Amino acid sequence: MSKIPFSKIIAGTMTWGIWGRNCSTEQMIGLMNSCLENGISTFDHADIYGGYTTEKDFGKAFSESRIKRKDIQLISKCGIQMISENRNNTIKHYSYSKDYIIASAEQSLKNLQTDYLDLLLLHRPSPLMQADEIAEAVEKLKTTGKILDFGVSNFTPSQCNLIETKTKINYNQIEFSITNLEPMLDGSLDHMQTNRITPMCWSPLGTVFRKDDEQSQRIQKTADELASKYEVANDIILLSWILKHPAGILPVCGTSDKNRLTNLMQAASIEMELEDWFSLWKASTGKDVN
Repeated sequence: MSKIPFSKIIAGTMTWGIWGRNCSTEQMIGLMNSCLENGISTFDHADIYGGYTTEKDFGKAFSESRIKRKDIQLISKCGIQMISENRNNTIKHYSYSKDYIIASAEQSLKNLQTDYLDLLLLHRPSPLMQADEIAEAVEKLKTTGKILDFGVSNFTPSQCNLIETKTKINYNQIEFSITNLEPMLDGSLDHMQTNRITPMCWSPLGTVFRKDDEQSQRIQKTADELASKYEVANDIILLSWILKHPAGILPVCGTSDKNRLTNLMQAASIEMELEDWFSLWKASTGKDVN
């Protein structure tokens, strides 16, 4: 597995720009510093965030922040071609030619105002992707020092196997949470452990605080009880539930709320007891394990 020292909780930047809070340069600098003060040193990007604008906004803030590049880790993703005023596309599609991957990575470097990405991910699998072209692009980017490591996002085990016929995948960023248990049931997390792929997960709180259904009510009730026991907020309980999994999952938390950011790393210090973990599983599924 990669030796890059990603933080146990990763700051997702998707909502920092115009797709969310639309932070000013000063606000972004404040969020970066809040992250670093609380042990979050890794920032997750994608070229498409903000309709291809958020990386550039973050880069401007980073350049003015006086934060040292060696003190943070930058992740970005490429491959989704959106319909945008910043792209000459007629339909949303995926593009994974050697030249496109290299050009996308180089554009992210320019936008983020950095010389290298700690990690480049392919954003979503394409039915037309060719493993050899992808491998050539990754090798070129690594050889020139523009990326330190390579991975994928939202790939199934078989799609990972396809790419790994030509080049090693060290990370796969998937959707996983207390309301989306599928990666534990469909072999995805088993596959990653078997193949020494570190999972990252997006939307780590799932729909618990977005949907008012029976499942969310059960989960919140159990999480509230455990929050009292462990003396943290209930969202921290849900993150610590993820961190207990033996695959070593790194949650990507997309908040742009400075107060919430300051608490996230508490999840890494909780040793959740076995029965507490399964009480949340039961709250999610609505039934005991078989």
